[in-house]
Amino acid sequence: MANGVLRRLPLRRMASGFLSEAQDALASVFFPAPCRICEKLLVRANRVPICEECLASFTPIPERACEICAQPLESFETVTTEAVRCPSCSPPTYAFARARSVAIYQDQLVRALLMLKYQRMEPLGKWFAGRMAEVARRGGEAFAAVDIVVPVPLHRNRERTRGYNQAALLAKPLAKALRLPYRPVLLVRTRERPETRVLSMAERWEAVRGAFATRPGSQVDKLRVLLVDDVLTTGATLDACARALLDSGAKSVVGLTVARAARSVANRSPS
Repeated sequence: MANGVLRRLPLRRMASGFLSEAQDALASVFFPAPCRICEKLLVRANRVPICEECLASFTPIPERACEICAQPLESFETVTTEAVRCPSCSPPTYAFARARSVAIYQDQLVRALLMLKYQRMEPLGKWFAGRMAEVARRGGEAFAAVDIVVPVPLHRNRERTRGYNQAALLAKPLAKALRLPYRPVLLVRTRERPETRVLSMAERWEAVRGAFATRPGSQVDKLRVLLVDDVLTTGATLDACARALLDSGAKSVVGLTVARAARSVANRSPS
């Protein structure tokens, strides 16, 4: 009897998925909605409220980027063609071993991430997670060897007010795509971010210095951690999280974000 029930479960899940897709398709035909970025009507059934053209417009990280933090090297006039590290990583200053991103933080991607951050668009988070998984698979041994996925946490007061953590909207489906354990409560933020929305580079580093810690009782020893966030601007947040994890015994930390703020647009990041 139990075996028969188990055999029927995949069929029920498939049927449920088919019905959900069919409902989305019917809704797109009878109740067409505009793209949330360019306002053109969405002509395909898709739970992501952004058209294919806008999604395809995100500028990928160029091949010539810093091997440590993925900063596009074209941003630095003094970097030679042979260089593989940006000035911030020569010598290395970050606690994380590597960081990678999907695309440059500009134009349509800025608007898409603001939607994810303030409107809890889980389908959009899942879509971004798919792109992040592709980047992780191309990230070399440092990413291939990770043991767990951890989102950069919000302070409990901010998460209580917002109702969710946008980094978790990315990290949870990413962990599933990479078939890795998801550990959303391993890391905590112990000090709130300043209320000022725009911070200088020095202020960003000071705001996160010592602001993260592993949760008491968490098992971190010898784990290789994949840290997930929405935007990498100065690298200060990932660095502070990595230091907290390494101080608690983690073997290594790598970072993965949707967007990388290039030097010319760094001050536009909201996080």
